[in-house]
Amino acid sequence: MQKQFSIQPQDADVSPEMLEKINRYSRKTLTASEVFVFSAVLCDNEIDRDFECFTPDALKTLAPLFEGKTVIQNHSMQTDDQSARTFYTEVLTDPSRTTATGEAYTYLKAYCYMPRIPKNETLIAEINAGIKKEVSVGCAVAEHKCSICGSVEEVSPCKHQRGKRYGGTVCHYTLEKPTDAYEWSFVAVPAQRNAGVTKGFADADALCKQFGETNAEQITVSREEAAGFAELVSSLKSAAALGEEYTALLREKAVCALLGRLPELQSEQAESLCAPLKPAELKALCAALSGDAAQKSAHLPQLYTAKARETDVPADNNAFKF
Repeated sequence: MQKQFSIQPQDADVSPEMLEKINRYSRKTLTASEVFVFSAVLCDNEIDRDFECFTPDALKTLAPLFEGKTVIQNHSMQTDDQSARTFYTEVLTDPSRTTATGEAYTYLKAYCYMPRIPKNETLIAEINAGIKKEVSVGCAVAEHKCSICGSVEEVSPCKHQRGKRYGGTVCHYTLEKPTDAYEWSFVAVPAQRNAGVTKGFADADALCKQFGETNAEQITVSREEAAGFAELVSSLKSAAALGEEYTALLREKAVCALLGRLPELQSEQAESLCAPLKPAELKALCAALSGDAAQKSAHLPQLYTAKARETDVPADNNAFKF
């Protein structure tokens, strides 16, 4: 989900200090006349519509993570939708404003640039005219902490629900320990119902589930999440190799059992019969061929009885008596 704020064109001339920071990210040394600079408020410590908010410390951690990150359109992962780049960030506090929790209003402000080229003329005009003004950030945090009991959702989830009142206090969750910042985007609709930050994945299993539910082009992950996913894939490959080895042993056992029970059967035929069977089916076949069922169907003397009659003495040759 995303959190929206407004962008602000920079009316003042581009300063040498700004150019120095901008040119850290450009291959060509740009001049003041070649760039358009604007700023945007990316995140703050106010409770949003998801009843979540960043802490001031989280904003300070996020600030350097956003430097150098791209500005795109509607969180698109397409290269053609890149519009600008963030070259500087700062965390500011407005002592004249307080949040719903009574804290001084604190926010993360980003300064961005784009080249003054024909492709960007329309976007620059829209920014200056106030048409393109809402933005949305994409980032990940490691902890969501309950304001009622202090439990961290990723460690020991509690039963308190966001937006529900407990003893006169509305429950919200603070977003703490940011792990990565992906990008920020221009968005079409301000104040979306799903306001906030793009959530990080708690573990690799959750990431796998998200792959199955969402278009993969719309998923962004942190370095830690990518590493966790790679580790999960590696462990699954190892488990799959063991499973294949176990299945091969079961198939070999089933083939031997078939040839033992049906000597007239060719080995190629037995292998062909067992090839499509799954492990559970191979186990069942082996049990049927080597268990009680096999004993009951074994070649026995014509007059064999399971239990010798008590009147037959001696018992050893009862199966051969008329």
